[in-house]
Amino acid sequence: MTRRVREKPEPTIALINVVFLMLIFFLVAGTIAQPLDRDLTLVRTADLDPASPPDALVIGPDGALSFRGRPMADVAAYLAQEDRPTSDVIQIVPDRDLAATRLIEIGAALKNGGAQRVMIVTERDPQ
Repeated sequence: MTRRVREKPEPTIALINVVFLMLIFFLVAGTIAQPLDRDLTLVRTADLDPASPPDALVIGPDGALSFRGRPMADVAAYLAQEDRPTSDVIQIVPDRDLAATRLIEIGAALKNGGAQRVMIVTERDPQ
């Protein structure tokens, strides 16, 4: 008696499924962006002066406030300044070592004082 050996079908469907799932993964995980125009030259900021914007409220590491080089006693004194920007957006430049709780307190005081938005100005890593 001879036995017939059944041949197993090749796993092409499983291979197609794996390739399809990898394709979907890379489409979702990667960013698809338009390439930059070849004639475009980007701005170089290596020589940029690291000074804060002129109309920003500067907050020192100890929480002390200053505006345009003048010390401010508190947020109310800043809001009372006649030469501050009149827009509803207030820019603040906190020191890197400022406690987060103090930053939140100042932001809340600015919002309570009438600011619609409080923007934190930061430094971008040059790398």
